[in-house]
Amino acid sequence: MDSNQKLIVIIGPTAVGKTNLSIEMAKRYDGEIISGDSMQIYRGMDIGTAKITEEEMQGIPHHLIDIKEPEENFSVAEFQLLVRAKINEIAKRGKLPIIVGGTGLYIQSVIYDYQFSDVPGDEAFRLELEERAKQIGNEALYKELQAVDPESAAQIHPNNLRRVIRALEIFHLTGKTMLDFQRKQQPDLMYETALVGLSMEREKLYERINRRVDIMVEQGLLDEVKSLYNQGLRNCQSIQAIGYKEIYDYLDGSVTWEEAVEQLKQNSRRYAKRQLTWFRNKMDVQWFDMTYVNNFAKKIAEISQYVEGKLQVKSNTY
Repeated sequence: MDSNQKLIVIIGPTAVGKTNLSIEMAKRYDGEIISGDSMQIYRGMDIGTAKITEEEMQGIPHHLIDIKEPEENFSVAEFQLLVRAKINEIAKRGKLPIIVGGTGLYIQSVIYDYQFSDVPGDEAFRLELEERAKQIGNEALYKELQAVDPESAAQIHPNNLRRVIRALEIFHLTGKTMLDFQRKQQPDLMYETALVGLSMEREKLYERINRRVDIMVEQGLLDEVKSLYNQGLRNCQSIQAIGYKEIYDYLDGSVTWEEAVEQLKQNSRRYAKRQLTWFRNKMDVQWFDMTYVNNFAKKIAEISQYVEGKLQVKSNTY
């Protein structure tokens, strides 16, 4: 990897305003955008993932959107591989790569030099856990992980069996949690990175999240989810996403429509809180508060000043 390669990374919780900022940054620095969202990779899942529209892109190239079918799995390792290749490809075109997203672990895996391969494997133990999952269910195995490694468990979905098993395997072999192991490595940044974090006062952010869910509903979220539901898609990674699992519960008849929408809002708010905690604990981020932005141009100028100072790049706009 080229540690001299310049890279802008824009992170923050859902609905904080990352998309608008990323377009402005791409225009200013002749950039191309790589999605750092683990769910926008799926085709046909547009409304529920708040996927950027063609119009919103304003002609800026976007990568890693719509590259998988909803029934396909997607791992951190695959994301790391794809994004690092994209960074090289964009740089070769003389453009500045900009990663934008809210999936902390995915972004972290790209910009830091973690050597996951250093953690040993125990195939017999892994197979034993897979067998037990069939007998006692994914949820029970997930609870075992919560008991020994609650921090990793908070970042893994109970149905992502492969990652649950891997975290248990690391603990079984080393007596350390997955995150302990990562921390011990003290990894270096792979690129010359300007890490821009957007934050917002909780009340206003939650208000924006609730409004965003209402807009999703207006845009036809129910029909989008129904289409996946009618295809018989069920126990796959994509359907565990917030915005889909809640509507599945409604389609299954286990909750009312009002309850499903309220649950979706609540889960989105909780997710935003988890995202902020993750970014604050795991990354060296320069934070910018978006709560009272009456003058967007002024905020852009403030963020640009940080980016230009950090990366020694010049804006082509001014």
